[in-house]
Amino acid sequence: MSKRGMLQLAAVLLCSLCWAATAKGQATLRVGAARVDITPASDPANPPSGKYAHEHLYVRAIVLDNGTAKAALIAADQGGLPEVVYQAASKQIAAELNCPAENIVMSATHTHSGWGPGGFPGMRALRADANANQPPPPIIGQILDAVRQAKANLQPARLGYGAGRSYLNVNRDTVDGETHLWTQAPNLDGPSDKTVAVIEFLAPAGQPIAVYMDYAMHPVNGFLAGLTSADFAGAASRYVEQAFGDKTIAVFVQGASGDQNPLYLRAATNAMASQSGVPITGYVLTREPVEAPIRDGKVKATPVDPKVEDVLERVMDSEGVLLGEEVIRVMTNIKRLDAGPAIAAAQKTVTCPGRKRTDTAREGTPGTYEDGDPVNIRLGAIRIGNIALTSVDAEVYSPIAQRLKRESPVANTFMVTLANGSANSGYVPNDTAFGALTFQVLGSRLKPGCAETAIVNGLLDLISATAH
Repeated sequence: MSKRGMLQLAAVLLCSLCWAATAKGQATLRVGAARVDITPASDPANPPSGKYAHEHLYVRAIVLDNGTAKAALIAADQGGLPEVVYQAASKQIAAELNCPAENIVMSATHTHSGWGPGGFPGMRALRADANANQPPPPIIGQILDAVRQAKANLQPARLGYGAGRSYLNVNRDTVDGETHLWTQAPNLDGPSDKTVAVIEFLAPAGQPIAVYMDYAMHPVNGFLAGLTSADFAGAASRYVEQAFGDKTIAVFVQGASGDQNPLYLRAATNAMASQSGVPITGYVLTREPVEAPIRDGKVKATPVDPKVEDVLERVMDSEGVLLGEEVIRVMTNIKRLDAGPAIAAAQKTVTCPGRKRTDTAREGTPGTYEDGDPVNIRLGAIRIGNIALTSVDAEVYSPIAQRLKRESPVANTFMVTLANGSANSGYVPNDTAFGALTFQVLGSRLKPGCAETAIVNGLLDLISATAH
């Protein structure tokens, strides 16, 4: 063999050895996933009929281990996960996985029809922490159980990221055409992020182990309807899971949905109308006049008419099917897979001036305020390979997440809200939205002009801090 031929052969062999060593070094990721049914054994007021998959509530967990770092991605079909739950559960999970608490993202799907004392659990969950003398909420043990099961299911895996679009959501802050006052109704011209962000975790043979899907839309279909349901979020998760023979765990998390509702709420409004005796037509009823008497306790709600309830449940199921189909479409088209992603995480708290409201108007008229306690907002970022998963412990307006994605140095950036505790902020409007006299803006404990930039810059700092 000529000298040139020998050099070429040596180069080929060297490249082959380098490729084999790199492949061996990269094939380090293991992923496990699990779900735990947390549907109450009995809800005498309205037990699940079992007709629709979204009637069951779950905690779902994904555990990642790349050989040097571990992380957990968790979501629960609850209105919210208060600070007392996050603090207790994150410490136990960190001990179980031997990882920092910063490596845990624990969020609520924000269903407004999850079962709990007093109805919508978020009404309790997002208030101040429970009295220390009270027994720990059972959700803490249920979250830990899901994480332990996911850890026991660890297996070699690859992950990939993709993004799609769904037009189910709509901006919900608008001016009423008749009263000319701010109200809650579809605003098709308002800012709205249609992105469906998807992380797929695949076993070596190609079977999805888990999928982590982020979309910004309030699960308010069953609000005040007396239902036990995970709403469209639960329907989407179960649809994806069943599409893959129940061998996949599909975790739904909320994007920046503080100003985002389902576009179609006729069935939900009719459900409330049937409780309060308001005549139902085939047209869309104005929501606030129907909701307010029940919400404010001025009308004693009667059970929802069974036919009306079935239509409502079908709508929730349909939204989940459509969202689930978009998630599956995105999963199908993910081509770039990583078997050895680096994992790094960081958290920080930003503080903004607070205010205390001194009036009680629902919407449409300016609020009055005095200085209040400072507002602390917990931010987080986990870098998983080329993905920047950010988190905020509050209900954030859509334009804040859109600005973050525009300014992020990482293309695959998305935001999970209602995650890792509960800020004392109420809603977090973007700067421009503070001019709207909606219930979210009026009820916010934040003074205008701070939170949007503090959150975006804080998350950008965390993304940079977790760079590999």
